[in-house]
Amino acid sequence: MSTTISEPIVTWEKLPDDFPLLDEPVDNISQPAIAFALTESLELAGLIQPQILIGTNFGICATVDGKFVIKAPDWFYVPSVLGTVPPNQNRRSYTPKLEGEVPAIVMEFLSETEGSEYSIKAKYPPGKWYYYERILQVPIYVIFEPEAGWVEVYQLSASGQYELQQPNQDERYWIASIGLFLGIWQGVKVNRAGYWLRWWDEAGQLLLWGAERLQQEKGLRSRMAAKLRELNIDPETV
Repeated sequence: MSTTISEPIVTWEKLPDDFPLLDEPVDNISQPAIAFALTESLELAGLIQPQILIGTNFGICATVDGKFVIKAPDWFYVPSVLGTVPPNQNRRSYTPKLEGEVPAIVMEFLSETEGSEYSIKAKYPPGKWYYYERILQVPIYVIFEPEAGWVEVYQLSASGQYELQQPNQDERYWIASIGLFLGIWQGVKVNRAGYWLRWWDEAGQLLLWGAERLQQEKGLRSRMAAKLRELNIDPETV
């Protein structure tokens, strides 16, 4: 006898104010740094508008077959959300379609619990892959391995399934919803030496972090001072 697996009934309901949210620690100290770095360069480039919601380890909610499901991606980006009531209230969680758009992109960074990012378990509570693909239907799902330095970018197809994308000649992926390329960069930030996810603009220019911008400005001032000295002008008097 064959059995038919029924499609889940998904609704978008407000999470009760007293609903207990799990406060699980991240698996390692690299994850928050990688997530913050992604947001920092967007902010410094002026690409974060008031209606945009960016979060890390922040619960995204749906009601599946009458039960609340909450997953907290390592990083996510929502292009447009509604304001809170009352205004400027801190969000405890985010429910797509009720509070704004579905996230355009979610990211998971592999860690000691490697494998959960690929979980297609449909039974409650659903696995991460199943939740992002079938329940939320997030257009772009990114899985990053920060220790080995590889990334997989999946795009939701017309059939509703994630398809692995191929990078361009520079090993970067175009993320249309943000208007930037995403790729891997190796170097040091906040005393962490290793691989990072970073953004490049359409012209191939790297979006800089704050420390890099400061270093760039110092270099420019130094070159300007040297040029003034060549002209017998004391840069301290200019």
